[in-house]
Amino acid sequence: MTRRQQLLAALGVIISAIFLWFAFSGLQPQAVIASLQNVNPLGLVIGMAVYTLAMVAITWRWQFLLRSLTPVSVRDLYQLVAIGYMGNNVYPLRAGEILRIYLLRRDHGVAYLRGTTTVLVERVFDGIVMLTFILLPLTFIPNTSPEIRNVATLGAVIFVSALIVFLVLALRPTLTRQLITFVTRLLPSGLGHRIQDLGEEVITGLGGLRSTRDLIGTIFASYLSWMIEAGVYWIVAGVFGLPVGYAMMLMVVGVVNLAGLVPASPGQLGVFEFFASRVLMGFGIAQSQALAFAFVVHVVIWLPPTLLGGFFLIRRGLGFGTITRAQRLKDQEINDQDDQQHL
Repeated sequence: MTRRQQLLAALGVIISAIFLWFAFSGLQPQAVIASLQNVNPLGLVIGMAVYTLAMVAITWRWQFLLRSLTPVSVRDLYQLVAIGYMGNNVYPLRAGEILRIYLLRRDHGVAYLRGTTTVLVERVFDGIVMLTFILLPLTFIPNTSPEIRNVATLGAVIFVSALIVFLVLALRPTLTRQLITFVTRLLPSGLGHRIQDLGEEVITGLGGLRSTRDLIGTIFASYLSWMIEAGVYWIVAGVFGLPVGYAMMLMVVGVVNLAGLVPASPGQLGVFEFFASRVLMGFGIAQSQALAFAFVVHVVIWLPPTLLGGFFLIRRGLGFGTITRAQRLKDQEINDQDDQQHL
């Protein structure tokens, strides 16, 4: 990693530690341990199995976004999704996203910028789903928690704005090209050509949003995947005997994933536990139970993709060092392609 990346990774660890401290503030760790003693492992195994179905739905969504670029089977994409999740869970700075984009380029010939665009679109739709999961339950179970309000407000500004931009770029490609051409005329020739090439790659990568079928499929798969994940949370809550409903679990999923905007250590350790427990505490769940639930459900959704992703990575003949090399290889090939285009 570069020095800048090392500093960002260190900052993430510090932020995670701060949120863990806040999560445990005023609580004896023994109280959390006591809440874990009566947990039924079978329920957790069931939750992990259900979570693999959520990963299938996430893969299905990516297939819709890639359909205009290249046909890739759900089976092949599932492996890339698992590898990407594994990378995000064990390496800093969401390195798993770079790794799956790199493997998509290597194995299926999708240009880096096009693959990156589809991943960014995924994140925007995730944000919209999370906002829905927060706002709809509030109509049935009012909660005035300042953490929830702040996360929802920040998320709404970021993701609604990003969705509008992506839809405009996707649905009005001619207008977008004209705007890019106008801007690049004001720039030096070399820089202008590079920006035009980048813009064309992004427009091409947004092809999935121009197809009504693929757009509807992307929206449906986005909601399906996260609703399944909320079901996993609900199963784990049942293991703890928490008096919560599915609607509350939707809100927990929405809050903790929007809180993922906060830079933290791999897997959002600390940030996840703080926000998940705070939502439950806002509805009257004891702090020890809420925090124990947060830790366990985090493990339940962390373990399957991490194990599967590691298995798929090794089966492809790659080592974990590939994650650290992916960014360098990606930048190198993009630069090589750019040089070839301007020879």
